[in-house]
Amino acid sequence: MSIVILFVDTSEEKVSTERRFDKGLTISQLKYKLEPITGIPSSTQLIELYQGNNLLGSLDDEDKMLGAYPVEDYMRLHVKDTNPHRIRNQYTDVSLVEKFELTEDEYQKRSDTVRAFKERNKLGRFSDEAAAKEEAIELSYKEAIKNMKIGDRCEVTGDDQSIKRLGTVRYIGETKFQPGLWVGVQYDEPLGKNDGSVQGERYFTCPKNYGGFVRPTKITIGDFPEEDILMSDDDLEEM
Repeated sequence: MSIVILFVDTSEEKVSTERRFDKGLTISQLKYKLEPITGIPSSTQLIELYQGNNLLGSLDDEDKMLGAYPVEDYMRLHVKDTNPHRIRNQYTDVSLVEKFELTEDEYQKRSDTVRAFKERNKLGRFSDEAAAKEEAIELSYKEAIKNMKIGDRCEVTGDDQSIKRLGTVRYIGETKFQPGLWVGVQYDEPLGKNDGSVQGERYFTCPKNYGGFVRPTKITIGDFPEEDILMSDDDLEEM
């Protein structure tokens, strides 16, 4: 028995693998062996033999043995599908797989989910410690908005504490995009991410990219005069 080591690939299913084949196989038998590897039915296979990137020819005589062709170790068999109606990538394209989906409400009602298990056993974000931490955060938000009102000038501090933006408070309250309290800010400069609306829900109105939503604890209310970003260099030198 004479064995040859060949690479097998196909442009149909994006597979590439190294396999051993007996040179005594007929091309018809070879196609049956290639079917589970490539996902291409043996009846519609076209096998091309490559040495590197050079095409040596097609293995098109089903009665011939593989060894009758100039095959050597580490050459490549490229398998094409001659059926133009076959669904491409049906074994690797996950978008073709019908998915089982649940709405958030349906998921919450189920008792056999990871979330339900964690809730029953008070694990992760459902633990007493996590609940106490969440309650403390909500209290800090409520405390922060006590002396805050629409129209107040403010300074917004970024997560790294070094980035500060000036703006005006335009919204205070809960939102649909995330639970908890939020403050909608119209920035003095186009440093925001929206125009006062998020996911189709409008909370306030401002020019595009001037709006943003931050947690109340990121806001400092004060006498922050609006900067004139259109000042000339001479104006700046006089200040």
